[in-house]
Amino acid sequence: MQRSSSVIRFFERHRWLLKDPRFAKEAAVRLGLAQRTLASTRAKAARARAEVARREAQERRERLLVELARSPEKAICHVFGAHCQEALQVARCESGYRVSAQNGQYLGLFQMGSSERRLFGHGPTALEQARAAYRYFVRAGRDWSPWSCKPWY
Repeated sequence: MQRSSSVIRFFERHRWLLKDPRFAKEAAVRLGLAQRTLASTRAKAARARAEVARREAQERRERLLVELARSPEKAICHVFGAHCQEALQVARCESGYRVSAQNGQYLGLFQMGSSERRLFGHGPTALEQARAAYRYFVRAGRDWSPWSCKPWY
């Protein structure tokens, strides 16, 4: 890239070479080659920067998912957003933040029954269970009526 830029700058400073019949043909060839090479190199650099940015974003997403899967409280707040504190109170009451909590057919952080798990999903991680509970919460009209534990207990 530096070499091509130098060639282009040279011909910008020595325009007469492009007009002089003795040098015009060779100068035009070299200038054109430098311009094409520079454009190609810049495009490759842009693609490389975009790929690095994509990989970094993917790594950030993966780190976030790992963190959310390990911490029930963080997963709940990530999923429930503005309803975070309410959801934390319900999950604490229902399961003590244990993803493996079980009470008969009721499982997980939010102690969802088998029919609710079938409708809204479930999973082994706090993030998957929080997402399923959020779907249930939204379907219920964004209130806590389906749960035995309420945020105001």
